[in-house]
Amino acid sequence: PLLLQVVYEQEGVFIHSSCGKNDDQDNLISGILRVIEKENEVIVDWRPLDDTLDTSNILCAGKDSSSVVEWTQTPKEKCSQGADRPSSYEAEWDMVTTVSFKKKPHSNGDATTHANGESKWSFLFSLADLKSIKQNKEGMGWSYLVFCLKDDVKLPALHFHHGDSKLLIKCLEKHVVLSESPQDKRILLVNSQNKSLSQSFENLFDEPSYGLLQKLKKDPYTVTMGKFSKVTNYIFDSFRLTDPSSQRRPPSEMADFLNDAIPGLKINQQEEPGFEVITRIDLGKQPEVSRREPVSAEEWAKNMDSEGRILNVDYIKRSIFKGGLCHTLRKEAWKFLLGYFPWNSTKEERANLQKRKTDEYFRMKLQWKSVSEEQERRNSRLRDYRSLIEKDVNRTDRTNKFYEGEDNPGLILLHDILMTYCMYDFDLGYVQGMSDLLSPVLYVMENEVDAFWCFVSYMDQMHQNFEEQMQGMKTQLIQLSTLLRLLDSGFCSYLESQDSGYLYFCFRWLLIRFKREFSFQDILRLWEVMWTELPCQNFHLLLCCAILESEKQQIMDKHYGFNEILKHINELSMKIDVEFILCKAEAISMQMMNCKELPQAVSEILGIESSSVTPDSDTGEDESGAVLSCPTSLYQSISTPVIAANGTRDSAQQMSETQSLARA
Repeated sequence: PLLLQVVYEQEGVFIHSSCGKNDDQDNLISGILRVIEKENEVIVDWRPLDDTLDTSNILCAGKDSSSVVEWTQTPKEKCSQGADRPSSYEAEWDMVTTVSFKKKPHSNGDATTHANGESKWSFLFSLADLKSIKQNKEGMGWSYLVFCLKDDVKLPALHFHHGDSKLLIKCLEKHVVLSESPQDKRILLVNSQNKSLSQSFENLFDEPSYGLLQKLKKDPYTVTMGKFSKVTNYIFDSFRLTDPSSQRRPPSEMADFLNDAIPGLKINQQEEPGFEVITRIDLGKQPEVSRREPVSAEEWAKNMDSEGRILNVDYIKRSIFKGGLCHTLRKEAWKFLLGYFPWNSTKEERANLQKRKTDEYFRMKLQWKSVSEEQERRNSRLRDYRSLIEKDVNRTDRTNKFYEGEDNPGLILLHDILMTYCMYDFDLGYVQGMSDLLSPVLYVMENEVDAFWCFVSYMDQMHQNFEEQMQGMKTQLIQLSTLLRLLDSGFCSYLESQDSGYLYFCFRWLLIRFKREFSFQDILRLWEVMWTELPCQNFHLLLCCAILESEKQQIMDKHYGFNEILKHINELSMKIDVEFILCKAEAISMQMMNCKELPQAVSEILGIESSSVTPDSDTGEDESGAVLSCPTSLYQSISTPVIAANGTRDSAQQMSETQSLARA
């Protein structure tokens, strides 16, 4: 059954139409206004008192998100939405295509009626389609509101005869951000996060700095996806006082502004759940770490049985972590790393899986391919998704031959896969940055279907980065701050003294997993290493720490301030040595995992098991004889041949490796 929740309901909400006998006299149409939550959709619904709420209509409206619609269903169509209707995505899509849409005529004030004389002024719309709300002047008769939708359709004014509209506004503010228009205080503008996240960065600099600041405050995603250093120059210029002789405002105001730009991001550790005060802890010297050669096709094949099963998954993951993959192997190995292929599957099972997934993919692709121009015109979300995808695809990095040229097949496939993903996850849809995550995957797979399902698996990991509330990004920045403070509290204190303690400059790194910081080939190596999920949870945060620690000396020795830090970090793009940073991040992980006094907060971030009881012997048993869980991680329990800097091999490691291979 469809779950609906009415979160606001008000009777005595009238439309004043001019269809009475006397043109100077309004015809008052009394109705009920409701705000309804349906799954991930919020719907505003008004209808005359003689109309009833039809939940099947709301279901269809949620799928289409069209503006003002009149639902005209045949009895057959109504029956098809009964309890026996299949719950598959195909069935849901059929609901949209089988409903006929008609724009309601309301601009001339004439009420429409059906043959039976029922009023048809009723309307409903998705809150995602709302552009602005106009309010009446205070003290001027009944309180009223006028809703304006994104396609510039204005709905009839709703007059609140029984009470005012303040409760409705409060209700809507729980779901969208409303702000006064600078031109007219009576107009409340809706900050649609999903749309603002995907605006074109290039367009931000074609307007005065005031407009830029407003967009930065509403749209941190887009700004940080572009050249952050250029943004900071505009920030400083725009904060100059009107008096030419006045000095620039202090950097602390710039930091406060950036903090406000990402709502809820301010890192107040005293208020964070599970916060633990991290005092200065001696982590010891960072160990020297070496890397091995990439896993070869021959090594991969030797670790498979006759049916195609991976014999020793831990060994393979560890080897990939230490050296990556040769390029010819990536097409097969990435499917395992991303979770598209189960590690314990046979070759035959994988072939059957691919066949099923191919059918599923092309069914979804057919859905958006078969949408007519008229249907897309009425579906604002699908229309917006397509527009944003086309813009981002056209900005794809062309340094790789796979994406060279305007009509390159790679670009066409990139577009088609992203459009199909919108069908797969219509609620999330498309947000700027997703094409950055897909392009290397498609390049490696060289196959539309495999690339799509690998991308789906990758988005399962990255989904929270693109959600409207940005909770995932906030959590990662807080965790990064915690790790960096443990690693180098002095550097953290310096960053805080320059109002850079919130680490905003790492936003883009985290959002798209360093995609714009490394060359195309280097990002292939970096991602496959991260996908092993070794040596601990959140290894990408340790990569951030490694980069920052590498730049610490220059930042502090040259006394970089707020603006210079942002500029310097941005200019590291394409200049970072991927192998050096991987070694350094691994060394940091070993430092932390070997620490006997590791704070609980850090243990949780890294996913390291710890025990409050210290073993009293080498057996790891307490007085009761129970085996204790000492600080460890999956990385430490994996055995694999590791060549040390001097070329020798640790005998304990060799014995552990032999035992692991025997168990496999």
